[in-house]
Amino acid sequence: MDERHYEVAVIGAGPAGMTAAMYAARALKRTALFEGKVPGGELLNTDLIEDYPGFASITGAELAQRMADHSLHFGAELLPHRVTAVVPLGDGRHRIEVEEGDPYTADAVIITAGGEPRKLDVPGELALAGHGVSYCAICDGAFFRGERLAVVGGGDAAVEEATFLTRYASHVTVIHRRDQFRAQPVLVERARANPKIDVLFDHVVEEVVGDGQRVTGLRLRDVHTQAASELAVGGVFIFIGFLPNTQLVTVHVDHDAQGHYRTDDMMQTSVPGIFAAGDVRSQLTRQITTAVGDATTAAVAATKYVEEEQAPRAAAG
Repeated sequence: MDERHYEVAVIGAGPAGMTAAMYAARALKRTALFEGKVPGGELLNTDLIEDYPGFASITGAELAQRMADHSLHFGAELLPHRVTAVVPLGDGRHRIEVEEGDPYTADAVIITAGGEPRKLDVPGELALAGHGVSYCAICDGAFFRGERLAVVGGGDAAVEEATFLTRYASHVTVIHRRDQFRAQPVLVERARANPKIDVLFDHVVEEVVGDGQRVTGLRLRDVHTQAASELAVGGVFIFIGFLPNTQLVTVHVDHDAQGHYRTDDMMQTSVPGIFAAGDVRSQLTRQITTAVGDATTAAVAATKYVEEEQAPRAAAG
């Protein structure tokens, strides 16, 4: 047996990846789960999860650990590699190149690589990253005790993390470019009831201002009047979405305008043998529940794909 060949390779160990690995291994396929960091994905950046069936409330870290343990229970192998490319070989197999070491091969690949935080792309943002600019409240919130903070965004993550940051901050201003939130009503209601939170609708950040060492404020613009203003803060947390990690496959894969993979109802992309689930896939919602549901379908479909590919080889052999 080729020790570097797997029947199913799963790229990324977030909720979708861990689910896919569990189902593929449970179907008795030799399964590799590639993850260059710690298993869990965005779960590790989430404080409380209250919309995953079976858990009225559970921390992201605890759910990540439970999922990781379960995904490996049936024999999937966790490989601590960052995947740099997936190369279709034209013979039903795919080469999986990693940052360090020799490549692997797999009959079917399920891409669940998630995404990276979307940047504001304004002056000062990158220069002050790690010095008051953050994309993870769970990671960095405790460094801002007693500070006035800003949160940029209007979706679930922005509203939920603004509430989380009030544990440490003296006050949090949520800045949203639209006139209403896109977040779930229950999250919005909770934030509005928090006396430490105020909201600045119809404004965008034009610049992150610092003193050379840390963030000191934001320059803002009203989207209607174009009036400029400044907001003094000691830090800014940016939650305006994610850019999907869909650049791994070396051939063209059909995708939407934002770069998410388009799939059929079996979660297969336009490239035979390559499947997608979770935040890399074009879909209406991006929740843990949809990620694990898509991953279940992808793993079952990938298993059938492998069996169909193996049948002619077995007959010929």
